[in-house]
Amino acid sequence: MFDLDIRSRKPIYEQLVDKLKELIIHEVFKADHKLPSVRLLAKELTINPNTIQKAYRELEHQNYIYSVPGKGSFVTPQVDTLNNEKVKKMKEELVRLLAEAMYLGMDKDEILSLISQAEKAVKGGSDSD
Repeated sequence: MFDLDIRSRKPIYEQLVDKLKELIIHEVFKADHKLPSVRLLAKELTINPNTIQKAYRELEHQNYIYSVPGKGSFVTPQVDTLNNEKVKKMKEELVRLLAEAMYLGMDKDEILSLISQAEKAVKGGSDSD
C-alpha cells in the first residue's frame, strides 16, 4: 500500500504524507477511518516510529487527520476539511499553474479534460471516455 523510495531525494515522511493524502482523497481511507498505529506502521515499513509520527503530525496540521488521545489517528470528515485559507491558497496556486500551462501551449479543452480526469479519480470513476 505504501511505496516508499529510500533513494529518493524527498524525505520519507513527506513521501508518507503524500501517499496518505492520496489514499484519503481517493477514499481508500474514508471519514473517521482509523489509521494504522505509529508502531504498527513503523514495523510494517521498517522505518523509525518518529518518522511516522512526523508524517501524522503534518497530516493533522493540514487537517487531513485528527488524533484522539489513547485511541489513535483518524481521517477527518470532508466537511471539516473546508478550510477557507487553505482553499484560497489552492485557488491562487491553480491560477498560477493554469496560466503557466496556457503559456506553454495548452488550450482550454486540454485543461478541462484534465479537470474531468481529476474529478473521475476523486469520485472513483473510470477514465474510459
